[in-house]
Amino acid sequence: MTFTDERQRLSSRLGALLLAAAALFGLTSCGGGGGSGSSGAAPSAAAPAAPAATPAFAQAAAASLIRRLEVPAALASPPFDSEKSLNVPPGFGVRLWARVPRARFMALAPNGDVLVSVPGEGKIVLLRERPNDVPQAFDYVTGLRNPHDMVFHRIGDAVYLYVAESHRVSRSVYRADETTRNTSEAVVDNLPDDSTPELRGSYGHQLKNIALSPDNKLYLSIASTCNACTEDTTSNPVRGAIYQYNADGTNGRLFARGLRNAEGLDFLPGTATLWVAVNSRDEIPVPVNADVDGDQEGDLGEIIPSYVDRNPPELFTSVRDGGHYGWPFCNPVENVAMSLLDMVPDYEMNRNSSALDCAATDRPAKGIRAHSAPLGFSFLHSSLLPESYRRGAAVAQHGCWNCTRLDAGYKVSFFPFDEAGNAGAEIDLVSGFVTNPDRRELWGRPVDAIPDARGNLLVSDDYAGAIYQLYPLR
Repeated sequence: MTFTDERQRLSSRLGALLLAAAALFGLTSCGGGGGSGSSGAAPSAAAPAAPAATPAFAQAAAASLIRRLEVPAALASPPFDSEKSLNVPPGFGVRLWARVPRARFMALAPNGDVLVSVPGEGKIVLLRERPNDVPQAFDYVTGLRNPHDMVFHRIGDAVYLYVAESHRVSRSVYRADETTRNTSEAVVDNLPDDSTPELRGSYGHQLKNIALSPDNKLYLSIASTCNACTEDTTSNPVRGAIYQYNADGTNGRLFARGLRNAEGLDFLPGTATLWVAVNSRDEIPVPVNADVDGDQEGDLGEIIPSYVDRNPPELFTSVRDGGHYGWPFCNPVENVAMSLLDMVPDYEMNRNSSALDCAATDRPAKGIRAHSAPLGFSFLHSSLLPESYRRGAAVAQHGCWNCTRLDAGYKVSFFPFDEAGNAGAEIDLVSGFVTNPDRRELWGRPVDAIPDARGNLLVSDDYAGAIYQLYPLR
């Protein structure tokens, strides 16, 4: 295929997508607004078709009922001094379980305690349930540098707690019922953060996320320093990437790249397949000469709010060893199924495919509405939630901070999985944190979602400083 033919094919495919999107923007007013994929020419946007709703996927109910948020008197300080409501699935209630200012990621300890990271205060809080009372809170460890993700992992007879700070990953041996962290050791050190000299104190995505595999490998996300730039692709270590190490931090190597900001990492239960939730770029110029804003003129290279509000989709995808997921040279394009997304050249970073052939990058398994900002997620397969939710993932979406309307994210969603490890269509699990999208009024922003030890789902919120509990009605 000649370059001219390829450009015409891309322009035709994207032009149709953009015109359809423009029509959609007029209706929605957002200004308008799995598998690791094989290499090769991408099919048209009309394929593949949306996965059918068959018994292969968990038949989980979506959030369709408005429930009053139950607030214990001890926790009823602002913003919970006035009544709040959330949308949840039938058969569930929702309560304010604990208050942790600026709460981010969570981890469930072997004894049922819950750890909550607070990067801005350099600490991790331990929450322990008490009968007929709100959880007791302990400062589990302090004096850390931007602690974020935490993972409990058994190796032999020992259970380790791994903690990701912005500059290192450390681990400690977990002791039953401890309320302060045991002596820790650094397993990966000298990671880039805002103290790295070359970055001059500026690193927008310096918080680190981790996962440990069934074969005891440590996986670490080193996110981008920027919205879209080439410096991160040539740095050492490469940023916008995932690295793999032995559990003790030795033998580190680049595992996958082109992932702008992989916040959540987790292994699909019963497999060695790593899944990630990724935040795509902001302020994307229109990549083809289509009329997006309806002024009868082409918008190639222009930053049009209606286009930015809907592009590019965020990613929820499996990641393969050696994979390249496009950033900053290629961007995903939404399709009806939000599955196996096409990748197209970025106008600023890869005009005319001069830097990277986007057809040779890995196609993301699933897309999420642009700027929803998916952060933490958990597979629920081994949880005690109702059975219809036990074969899928709960994904916390922090929400769009710069869209013209607040209707992207600000919720927890659920992706059912089939027996083959494919993700089905996304449904809402908890929503209602935005009270007026046009006036940009909200009271909460989900960060992470994990199952607890008793069949509930916990959701952290760094905006309201809260942990919510979605619980099945018995």
